[in-house]
Amino acid sequence: MTKRSKVPLLAILPVTVTSLVLGLPFVIGDHPLRWRFGSAKPILVLHDSTPAKGHGDETVLAGGGGGPAEQPKPAGPPPKVDKPWKAGMPEWGVQIFWEDKKEHSDAYVEKKAREQADYLVGLKANAVAVSFPFYTEGRTSTKLAAGKNTPTPEHLETVLRVFREAGLRTTVRPTLDEAALVPPEGWRGNIKPTDKEAWFDAYEALLGPYLDAAQRQQAATFVIGTELNSMEGHPGWKGLIAAAEKRFKGEVSYDANWDNYVGGHIDVPVKRLGVDAYFPVKVADDAPVDQLVDGWSSWLDKKSKGPLPRIVLAEAGISAMDGAFHAPGDFYAKRRLNPAVQANWYKAVCQVVRERKMAGVYWWSVYFDSDPKAAPKEEESRLNFAGRPDTEREIRSCFGSDYAGPGTDPAP
Repeated sequence: MTKRSKVPLLAILPVTVTSLVLGLPFVIGDHPLRWRFGSAKPILVLHDSTPAKGHGDETVLAGGGGGPAEQPKPAGPPPKVDKPWKAGMPEWGVQIFWEDKKEHSDAYVEKKAREQADYLVGLKANAVAVSFPFYTEGRTSTKLAAGKNTPTPEHLETVLRVFREAGLRTTVRPTLDEAALVPPEGWRGNIKPTDKEAWFDAYEALLGPYLDAAQRQQAATFVIGTELNSMEGHPGWKGLIAAAEKRFKGEVSYDANWDNYVGGHIDVPVKRLGVDAYFPVKVADDAPVDQLVDGWSSWLDKKSKGPLPRIVLAEAGISAMDGAFHAPGDFYAKRRLNPAVQANWYKAVCQVVRERKMAGVYWWSVYFDSDPKAAPKEEESRLNFAGRPDTEREIRSCFGSDYAGPGTDPAP
């Protein structure tokens, strides 16, 4: 028997394999090389789910014919406030609470600021307050310092610039963090520094760079203190405010807690006073809005009846849960979710602002790092309003109302 040579078989095998590798994808339509109709020039397609680059600017997409690369549409101008705030108009605002992180880049901070600005403009806001923490070592400490979550002055400038470019009136609001004070018994309103003069010196040194940042970005207001009940009336405020006014040419403000506000004179020598307004109203969860308005009015009447054109509600808010009317400032309770409680409260507070001809309201709050358009998660604070449709509807109705504001009449 004559033996058949194996050489032809060995030559045929790679040709067959190569033909299958190259030919089969052509049959099933998944070959990385594709040809446009009427063209002999192939185009490389790496994945069917994404565009692929060919020679020149040609691409082909999964399931489609080739053609010129589809250029991304240019982004339109960012949203801006329809009616920017002017003196005499109401301040329709939101408190942005910001705990910065050292690893956050400048680009990240700017991106988040734009995201929040877009959300605020969508709510018809014309103002924003940026609240951020600074730290102490305890109730009796004289040391005040920036901490791990305090934004740098440079990051603050970025955020203020973005908000200003969106047409928002800006307020800077450093706030003493309470973690070292052991809440709820210890809080910023009952600190007792062993040396109050040293405390004010430390406070002035801390605030200086932030006052400079606020001035460079043309902020409207700088809040020199928030809810510092036990420190009100001390002569150190006079020197602190004078030093602040040399560095910052906008308004220097103080935000009083609601109990001290109705209880007597707030002895801090500023021209502008804000109130962190968490007035309890003892009514049922399904109480009509008029009852909530009456409850607020009874509290405000303890201080002054009639219009309050020089008062701005620096903080107003409530948890979306059962029983919140009785203690709207309780940040720690977490009962059954009840969005109607929050929405009705917002509607009532807005009515109070208009009826008492107040300077405006800032709702508490939106977290800087959050997605404001996402619904709040179960584990998050009931105080959150961003992503709660009923409350957002009331905010837009409030901010879009025909209330012209308190005017510029300096009457008390």
